[in-house]
Amino acid sequence: MSDAVQTHSPTLTQSPAWQALQAHCQTLRGQHLRQLFADDPKRGERLALEACGFYFDYSKNRVTAQTLALLIALADSRGLRERIDAMFSGQKINATEQRAVLHTALRAPSDASVMLDGEDVVPQVHAVLEKMEAFTRRIHDGQWRGYTGEPIRNVVNIGIGGSDLGPVMAFEALRHYSRRDMTVRFISNIDGTDFAEATRDLKPEQTLFVVCSKSFKTLETLTNARSARAWLLNKLVDERAVAKHFVAVSTNAKGVAEFGIDTDHMFAMWDWAGGRYSMDSAIGLSTMLAVGDEHFRAMLAGFRAMDEHFRTAPFERNLPVLMGLIALWNNNFLGAETVAVLPYEQYLKRFPAYLQQLTMESNGKHVTLHGAPVDYQTGPIYWGEPGTNGQHSFYQLIHQGTRLIPCDFIGFCQPLNALARHHDLLMANLFAQSEALAFGKTQAEVEAEGTPDWLVPHRLFEGNRPSNTLLAERLTPETLGRLVALYEHSVFTQGAVWQIDSFDQWGVELGKALAERTIPELESPQEPMLRHDSSTNALIRRYRQLKRR
Repeated sequence: MSDAVQTHSPTLTQSPAWQALQAHCQTLRGQHLRQLFADDPKRGERLALEACGFYFDYSKNRVTAQTLALLIALADSRGLRERIDAMFSGQKINATEQRAVLHTALRAPSDASVMLDGEDVVPQVHAVLEKMEAFTRRIHDGQWRGYTGEPIRNVVNIGIGGSDLGPVMAFEALRHYSRRDMTVRFISNIDGTDFAEATRDLKPEQTLFVVCSKSFKTLETLTNARSARAWLLNKLVDERAVAKHFVAVSTNAKGVAEFGIDTDHMFAMWDWAGGRYSMDSAIGLSTMLAVGDEHFRAMLAGFRAMDEHFRTAPFERNLPVLMGLIALWNNNFLGAETVAVLPYEQYLKRFPAYLQQLTMESNGKHVTLHGAPVDYQTGPIYWGEPGTNGQHSFYQLIHQGTRLIPCDFIGFCQPLNALARHHDLLMANLFAQSEALAFGKTQAEVEAEGTPDWLVPHRLFEGNRPSNTLLAERLTPETLGRLVALYEHSVFTQGAVWQIDSFDQWGVELGKALAERTIPELESPQEPMLRHDSSTNALIRRYRQLKRR
């Protein structure tokens, strides 16, 4: 194993850098953001960074210049720079699976070179990208037609996890740029309702299914794909129709062919790009079909710009590093257990759900790279809703609840749909919410409004609640690429400091294995011999009883 992925000594919480941050945290505990801003009138300008098309205001966090210096020292002591170099150079930093982590190669320019085991992977990436573009143009130009000769008007992506959350988020985020003569749907849940509702109003003669499964064995995806096949053949009858209405994103050519899909219409993927990091690979075919190859290329350019910024910028001016270290500070030193992601842009309504997989599947780990139990919190819980919807839902708890919930506010200075005063009102709410969280409302301020004494406690706002504000000019395909890469690298930064493997996901395996054991117990016509715990046995028996009724 390379030096870049070895655990540094001493252990994280015993290291001088960590101990220094703990001591520093004690000195800040009694300080309020009101005082920090009063002591430094230029704080809001100093603790901000403009980079890679974003303006990142982190001044409303409980940090000082010393905090940031200590956090960067911690990152240095844990080998963050070496980890970054190891990732970009193709070292196998996914230790438990002995794989390289090269999602950055998916957006590398054609003249770049990224070596893996002595082979340059960039030509492979661009060959697939060009194949995607040629296919997209055939669909859009009407050259590819369904079995009965009708043009394709409906695209249905079948996948789950990274094969669904990335494409559906990108489609929703870029819907403004999408072709309005096409219907794009997504099926992921094994619940039959997902399939039924996605296909209810579609004509099989005009529908193309994109089946996304690296192994072509994923239970949920293959179950839905088989239902799609039956749905199609129920109308078109002839098995040969499958080849005109299905394409695959997979590595399993044999499985794809057995399903009835022409392997010439199989788009390759690689094990060095994890599912949650694959929306810019062939997994994004449905996105490209929706928005066109030019917009997809622009998104890739945005990813690439953030990659280069992350790879080259000094840590004190590095947007993903600062975001990641501040998140770590809030989590490990201030005790925050969740992060609310609050995009003030309706097109980003699925972005918090996408981040849930990116962040929690990556950093929801309880042991280090070498299997030692951690004695510190790792990945926080990510959640959120677009503003202003969340303000009338859960902001009450963020403002006056007993939990500390750092917030990421995301806004754009130009709307994609200008409508009267709407965008100014939207952004006024974003700025007001971050201000209210930081500074709150004191007892003196509440009393000065003439509030009765008995009501004063209920109208107090403690404030001192941390937030970031991320501003960009406009939501474009390129901006979306930069935004996603920003969070990818922020997650990487945190995982590198925690010394965990951010690129495996063994935690999803146990439940899947137990489900495989349970399926025949639910479907058997004979009463099965159950060998689970008493709770699970009772639930299975109750299910079988009510199912028969």
